[in-house]
Amino acid sequence: MKKNRRNHSPAFKAKVALEAAKKERSLAEPSREYGLHVNQIGAWKRQLLDSAVGSFESGVDKSKNQEEVVKELHAKIGELTVEGVFVAKARSLTPAERKAMINKNDVLPVKRRCELLDVPCSSAYYQPVLLSEETPGRSMRFT
Repeated sequence: MKKNRRNHSPAFKAKVALEAAKKERSLAEPSREYGLHVNQIGAWKRQLLDSAVGSFESGVDKSKNQEEVVKELHAKIGELTVEGVFVAKARSLTPAERKAMINKNDVLPVKRRCELLDVPCSSAYYQPVLLSEETPGRSMRFT
């Protein structure tokens, strides 16, 4: 016969873990009292003790960390906005026109522009070489 899985509220878990953390009783006593396995109570106790450190961190450290995360997210939003505008312009262009859009002095790196425009990076960096008249067996090509 299979038992139904029980879901305990966070408040209940905290109550049992605190009782276990007090060390006035062994883990077996709350286990019998609440009808839980000793290993489950031990896991809740470890989780409580591990998360207790965060409760005593200074508010300055937390806000500084949050400010860094917000700055990173704003930077990412800016990148995505620039890329979105760039790709929107290139949707209906031919491959040659998309290649012409790759400017090495632009905000986006050349590699990222190539990815967005679906142009091979090698074609963005390619510099055509003029063949001299003295090259035997080659026809002259002017580009």
